[in-house]
Amino acid sequence: MAEHAIDPARTAVLNIDMQRCFVEGSPLAPPSGLAVLDRVNVFLDACRPLGMLVVHTRMTIRADGTDTGAVMGGLVPPFIRDLYTAGSPQWELHPRLSVAQADVIVDKPRYGAFHGTDLELVLRQRGIDTVVVTGIATNICCDATAREAAVRDFFVYFVRDATGTMAMNGVTAEDLQAATCASLGMVFATIVTGAELLDLASTIGSSPSPALSVPAS
Repeated sequence: MAEHAIDPARTAVLNIDMQRCFVEGSPLAPPSGLAVLDRVNVFLDACRPLGMLVVHTRMTIRADGTDTGAVMGGLVPPFIRDLYTAGSPQWELHPRLSVAQADVIVDKPRYGAFHGTDLELVLRQRGIDTVVVTGIATNICCDATAREAAVRDFFVYFVRDATGTMAMNGVTAEDLQAATCASLGMVFATIVTGAELLDLASTIGSSPSPALSVPAS
């Protein structure tokens, strides 16, 4: 998709589910989780001074299980669901994640960040028309969020080097990453690197973008 000029004051970074369980130490965490976290932190720390809003989401199921529904209650095994149940240590945002006082935290009961949350209200209230997606997992919650944003008529940028996933159902993480970016890039989002996104921001001028490449852990 074609890019458009980015006004940082009208742009929000939707940083998806950088929780303990999705970054490291659980069956839901990709091997690249900590490396993705490092790249996300560098990117967020560059976006805030430009005036972009940062929104962190948390995959969240109520402790009493009353919001699990058919998918969460039927297709997701209980031991997995327990990892992102509200109040669980694994549900918390990763302690190394860059979180500022002005950032917004949104708890979401499903894969997309707009479904069942007040995220759209928060963005519209601030006059935001552009969202930038980062986080884990590329092909699940990041993908769902990008599609939900697009059908709500937000301009969507998807940062391929600040998202990550793991191998699933015999398909490698690299292939899933590539396929997700390819399909989103057709009609839902503009696929960029973090450095490319920062270069598009209207207030950067001639300042060089920070290097966002972080070796895998």
